[in-house]
Amino acid sequence: MWKEFKSFALKGNVLDLAIGVIIGAAFGKIVTSLVNDILMPILGLLLGGLNFTGLDLTFGDAVIKYGAFLQTVLDFFIVACSIFMMIKLLSKFKRKEEAKPAAPSAPSKEEILLTEIRDLLKQQRGVQ
Repeated sequence: MWKEFKSFALKGNVLDLAIGVIIGAAFGKIVTSLVNDILMPILGLLLGGLNFTGLDLTFGDAVIKYGAFLQTVLDFFIVACSIFMMIKLLSKFKRKEEAKPAAPSAPSKEEILLTEIRDLLKQQRGVQ
């Protein structure tokens, strides 16, 4: 059972997925910091000193923090846009790679032999 688990866990796809999750989590933290610490204060200044984190509505004991929600929505759009751009860039490189014409390979020994046999048969038909 240990060998099966080891072969499963060390497959390329599982390792790629693990690396992607780790990088994705770190990227999420960077985007959250970008939104919370740079974009939202700038947007708040442009809107007359508005602090989005403090925006909330209170109904009795319930507090609806729509400012934090707006920041989270902006986080999502930045992450989605950056992932879209990355996939678009990778797809462009992949298409360029696929579009490259394959270099003509030298004929194999079998192809050379078959070509010689074909040519000999053509010669014999022409002579007869």
